[in-house]
Amino acid sequence: MTAILKSKQAAAESRLDAAGLPEAAGWSRAAREEALVRLRKMGLPSRRDEYWKYTRPDTLTQAEAPEAAVFASDEAPVFDSFERLKIVFVDGVFSAEESDDLALEGIEIARLADLADISWAGELYGVLETKGQSPVERPLAALNTALASDGVLIRCVSTPSKPVSLIYRHENSRSDAVLHHVVKVEAGASLTLLENGPAAARFNKCLEARVADGAALHHVRAQGRDHERRAVTHMFVELGRESVFKSFTLTVNGRLTRNECIIEFTGDDAIAHVAGAALGDGDFVHDDTVFITHDAVNCESRQVFKKVLRNGATGVFQGKILVQPGAQKTDGYQKSQSLLLDGDSQFLAKPELEIYADDVACSHGSTSGAIDEDALFYLRARGVPHNMATDLMTLAFLAEAVEEIEDEGLKGELTGRLEGWLLRRARG
Repeated sequence: MTAILKSKQAAAESRLDAAGLPEAAGWSRAAREEALVRLRKMGLPSRRDEYWKYTRPDTLTQAEAPEAAVFASDEAPVFDSFERLKIVFVDGVFSAEESDDLALEGIEIARLADLADISWAGELYGVLETKGQSPVERPLAALNTALASDGVLIRCVSTPSKPVSLIYRHENSRSDAVLHHVVKVEAGASLTLLENGPAAARFNKCLEARVADGAALHHVRAQGRDHERRAVTHMFVELGRESVFKSFTLTVNGRLTRNECIIEFTGDDAIAHVAGAALGDGDFVHDDTVFITHDAVNCESRQVFKKVLRNGATGVFQGKILVQPGAQKTDGYQKSQSLLLDGDSQFLAKPELEIYADDVACSHGSTSGAIDEDALFYLRARGVPHNMATDLMTLAFLAEAVEEIEDEGLKGELTGRLEGWLLRRARG
């Protein structure tokens, strides 16, 4: 055993001792115990790990959560203008008082913390996370499966009349939240899942989703203006035949945010689009890590990520498309770009293609650069103030990622938020 592995295992034991294991529900006990075995074997991540060399995991792995100030906001919450079923978590704990009635036609919703036996969730909890550990180990996801104290279990049997909205609130400056959500979209059904809000001082969230044949899951997430946020999120998605998964994440500020998305095509003719837009300022690290496995015929995957960085902010993109033997007619597209508004910021990209089929169309592209001075001069020459011209060009740069949102109302909502945040930043 190497000294590095021993150090990682010691870090895992320290984290487990500090957190303490929750009282596991009977139906999830076996999955939690198995996750503990895996975690103790692999240890917590370190900067020496290939998929962590661009992002320091220290504050995500240390025993005690770092302190994070709680910021008041005078703006209306994201998605507040939409009719939706609201499920609220405060510092990682479900708030029945602030949540809506969980009854909604076409959908079943329960809490992870409930002790009742939920057979369909027992068949999924920890299963996709375990599969997602190969070929790349994801220790913080295993930690989540073992320690998650709350979350929602959603089974969608038909298309509900409104989206399900997960709202996170941060009230304790040293809160340490571990949430695990499980989603099952049955054949032919469609679900829109929204997420927004700062969850905790330190946040570890995992979402496992199985999208059955002919079903669709649309996911839109806004990681808002909590300047002190440290978060790692994982989405493990399994796609059946002719199914659709589309996800978009908007991130503004935060100390450290790492969003991992692991997708597996198991049925033919399926579609997966994953996109993100990030605005970073100062002491900001934003990491998108995506791994898509094509193991079926005639499937389409699309990754579009845009980051705008200034005042020394750091953006990271690690995206891989793996095409297994026999996954013919694969269409895999990957694009990551950054706009650097000063010479102190940096964008670190690692796009990858690994292909074992011969009838595919796969491509990736990654660019990083400063704002177009000619375009800026064009706007300035027509009377547009410098800050406004910069904001217009920033919005235009991010537009390709935002366009990945299918719902026009949600697209307009997040575009408006971006405009407002840019205006506040210009004034501040």
